Parts: sequence; C-alpha cells; structure tokens
Amino acid sequence: IKLIFIRKITSGGFFMIRKHGEEQPYISFGIFKVRIPGIHYKIEMPELIQGLIIGTTALSTIAILTEYFGVSFDVAWGIVILEVFLYMLHAFLGDPVVPGWITPAMPLVLAFISKYEGKERLQSLMALQLIVAAIFIIMGITKSAEKLLRIVPNSLKAGILLSAAISAVYGEFKAGGRVEQYPYTILFGFALLAFITFSNVFKRMRSKNRILNIISSYGSLGPLLLALIFGIIVGELQMPQFEIGTFFKVVNFKEIINSTSVFAVGFPPLKLFIDALPLAIVAYIIAFGDFVTSETLVKEAAEVRDDEKIDFDSNRSNIISGIRNGILAIIAPLPPLSGPLWAGVTATVSMRYRDGRKAMDSLIGGMGTFRIATFISVILIPVVSLMKPIFPIGIALTLLIQGFICTRLAMEYCKTDTERGIAGITAAILFTKGAAWGLASGIILYLLLEGFKKDKF
Repeated sequence: IKLIFIRKITSGGFFMIRKHGEEQPYISFGIFKVRIPGIHYKIEMPELIQGLIIGTTALSTIAILTEYFGVSFDVAWGIVILEVFLYMLHAFLGDPVVPGWITPAMPLVLAFISKYEGKERLQSLMALQLIVAAIFIIMGITKSAEKLLRIVPNSLKAGILLSAAISAVYGEFKAGGRVEQYPYTILFGFALLAFITFSNVFKRMRSKNRILNIISSYGSLGPLLLALIFGIIVGELQMPQFEIGTFFKVVNFKEIINSTSVFAVGFPPLKLFIDALPLAIVAYIIAFGDFVTSETLVKEAAEVRDDEKIDFDSNRSNIISGIRNGILAIIAPLPPLSGPLWAGVTATVSMRYRDGRKAMDSLIGGMGTFRIATFISVILIPVVSLMKPIFPIGIALTLLIQGFICTRLAMEYCKTDTERGIAGITAAILFTKGAAWGLASGIILYLLLEGFKKDKF
C-alpha cells in the first residue's frame, strides 16, 4: 500500500489527500478499489444529515416482510438492517454511486411470490434472488451486460417497464391497498414529491429561491416529513412516539437464520428456479437501466470537475450487486431485490458535487457518507420510533414515483407506433399472466411485426 501525505481536516478527520486531477486514494484489490471512510475519503455533513432521515424509508419493507412471510417486527427490522449494511459495500469496494432496490421489479416480485404459500413462498423468493445474483456476477465477470441489452428489443424493454409501472400503481390503489388506508396522506405526499421532482414550474421557482433549492437538494425528505405532519392533522397517522432507553437496535441474527434463511426453510427445489427464471431476466433488464443511469450521472459530474478522476466500472457494480443479492438470498430474501442504484439520491449527491471541491471533496465520499448515514439511521431506535408512523407512506410514495418514472422511460424507448403497440400488449400480458407469458408474447410479437435484425447480434 503506497501512502501519500496526510493532513488534519477538522470536518472529516485524518484522511489521505488527493492531488489535483488524480483518483481518490484506495487499496487495490483486483477489480475492487477498497476505501475506508475517514481515511480514503472524508465524511460529508449534508449527506450525513440527509441519510440519517431518509435512510429510515428502507424500514418501509418491514410491512411487506411481516405481511407476506409472517415474520415478527423484530425479525423484519433485523433483515432491513442487514440489507442497509450491505449497501455500504459499493463505496467500500470502489463504486461511486448510492445503491438501492430494483424498485420497478418489486410489484412483479410480490405478484410472483403470492402464488405460493407457507415456506414455499419464501423459497420462491430465495430462488429468484439467487438467479438474479448469478446473472449479476456472470455479467460482471464476462463483461456481457451491454451485449445482452443490445439484443433485447426496445419494444420489449418498454413493455417490461410499463408493466412494472402498472403493477406499482395498481398495488397501491387496489382494494385493501395503502391508498385505501391512507388516501389523503399518500395523495398529498405523492403530489408534493412529484411536483418537487419533475415540475418545470418548481425548477424555475427553485432557481430564484435559496430555501426551495435547499429543500430540493434533500430529495424526498421534505415531502415525506410534510406528509407525516399532514397525515397527523387529518387523522390518518398517529403521533410519533419517541422511545428512549436502549439507543441502538441489536440484531438477533440467530432469530433471522431460524426464520428466513435457507437453513430454516430448506434449499428451493428445481421447479421454483425454473418458475423464477423469466422474472429474474426481467429484473436484470430493469436493473441494467440503472447502470446506464449511473454512468451518465457520474460522467456528467466528472465533466464539471477536473480536480478528480472518477472511475465508474459497470462490471464492478454488477459483481457487488450480485454479492449483495447472494448474501440476502441465503440469509434473508428481500422482495425489492438488490439493485445498483438509488437514482434520486445519486442525482442529488452528484449535483452538489458539481459545486466544487469546497462543497464536496470527492464524489465517492458523498456517496459513501450517505450510505453510512442510512445504516446508522436504521439502528438508531429514537430515529426509527419517530419515523415509524410513516413507513407505509414511504413505501407507497416510492412505488408511485417509480410508476411515473417507469412509464416515462417506457415511452422514451418506443420510437414507432409498432413498438408502442408491442409494448402495450407485452405489459398487459406480463401484468396479468406473469413474466414467462409476458416475455414470450413480447418476443413473438417482435419477430412477427418488426422482424429479425442482424445488427442486434
């Protein structure tokens, strides 16, 4: 390990200093670039504060885990803590992004596992996540991801995204869904989040108002907190109960292993792997879009700053995502799966990075700090107790916004009327009949209506 000179930085502790135009210091380990927070990069205060609050939204999956698998609140909480801990692998191993779920796939995953009961339901998710892990790792090692996505027609990609959008919105608005339980709070929160995130009017407003610009820079934090206040006022949410006593949540790994691991329910039979394969392919196709987005966001940030060389490697990101999925599949399968990108936060961090080295020393420092903060947030009992009433609202807003984004991306993929028609039919069949029927229908329609194109192979 080659050490370069070290100096004291009051806001970040002792850390190695990057010379102008060079890459942030690291320990080389094959394809990975190991960076230890506080040594190889400094802790960034805005990302720390944002992560401490927004990080609790990951606990929204507790409701899904208890509903679909019947585990206790404590077991579900421990699973989320494990999931959030694994997020830190990306910055630790050299991936300059904020990772997240494969969010558009979650409604399709929930529909898939709902076909099974008892321990078979858990095994079905286990099989799915193991296949997804294998695809990520194989694609990363062989560097075949781009070739695979070039083969997949735009009409089929659009159909998959459109189906995910329909599934996400339908799941929230169906009878017994979260919108039925918290109608005013969810619709208020969604309208506010959509306005802040996508409205051209708000973009003009924030350019002239410093306070609105600060609110926007913190992503979904503002809308989520305002939704909490609004929900309490209209009587749909309870007042948060601030818990004192034990400060940190201690995870009972023995209880998790005895509840959700492969050792508790057994290894999935071959039939479940066969059933899960089409959906695993769909999930990876969705996730690959995140690699493209990651590369774009990092490239745009790097173009503004000449003081740091940033290395984004989609193959490395594939492998890390595969490792996360593999660990969770064996110990605690998770319906949202493990994706390579939380697009909204990655965009927010990269935008602040553009303000110069005084604003943020290193891009990976901002990304890494955010994920460290989210891990702290999900183990801090006082923070979790304050945010607990809004967990269902957080997951609803995530899915509804994802539905909006997936619809927009699906429309962008389609360039012709034929592609739009194929995408619509594929989405409808995928939503109603599942991944196998949807993929088969989309491929057949593509071959019949668009024809075999040699340039795709």
